Amino acid sequence: MPNKIGPSAFIFLRILGAGILFWILKSFIKEKVEKKDFLRFLFCGLFGIAINQLLFFHGLNLTSPIDASIIMTSLPVLVMIYSFFILNEKITRTKLAGITIGAIGAIILIVYGNKSGGTSSLLGNLFIFINAASYGLYLVLVKPLMKKYNTITIISWVFLFGFVFMFPFGIQDLLITDFSAFTTNTYLTITFVILGTTFFAYLFNIYALNHVPPSVAGSYVYLQPAISFIMVAIYAFVFNQKEYEQDINLIKILSCLLVVIGVFLISKKKKVSE
Repeated sequence: MPNKIGPSAFIFLRILGAGILFWILKSFIKEKVEKKDFLRFLFCGLFGIAINQLLFFHGLNLTSPIDASIIMTSLPVLVMIYSFFILNEKITRTKLAGITIGAIGAIILIVYGNKSGGTSSLLGNLFIFINAASYGLYLVLVKPLMKKYNTITIISWVFLFGFVFMFPFGIQDLLITDFSAFTTNTYLTITFVILGTTFFAYLFNIYALNHVPPSVAGSYVYLQPAISFIMVAIYAFVFNQKEYEQDINLIKILSCLLVVIGVFLISKKKKVSE
């Protein structure tokens, strides 16, 4: 992005490709969805797929991968806030402190985007944050469905509704895409995004959630900034990609630490005194 394909067209192919694969799996699962639950599936598709993925790719198209990974670690903070208002889950003083610290780290990074140089941008960081907020709302909305339906059934319907919402935005971008300019590497990259970071990622996540607590699965979000720092450093100094050289600096490291500390406080087990 954006030299070969626009963000919306990329999302179109991603959701369509993975959605088809999920519905192939769904054909082996004979399970009906109650009519009263379709509205919740619709909102899950809107927030968990359409808004989430469109804003993430448009944000990533404008800003640094490091910024995106740090902002995404604020997801547990957002989920905690949504759970308080929607599921009436209690917020202790420790968790409130975590929300505050994590929010400060995310805000510093978002505002700092236009001043940091490199590939960062304020608008891109804002898109990534709204994407995280949308996905956090999806996680809270989908929770009741997880107790009622097979996970393949849930993901299949969520992707279907997500595709419907995304279609008007993605089809325009797709129609102006010059596929004749695609190289073998371009097709391999798109295939990897559809299979690796969408289809298999969701399948592995389903497997994990069925065998370990959500807190364990969620804790791996801490790895995102570290992996991004390493990958960006490799691109900048090994592959000589000059635009990434300014993406690593003290402000970003500080923002990352604040967000991680905030999420750590939120994830702490509640003490009896609280």
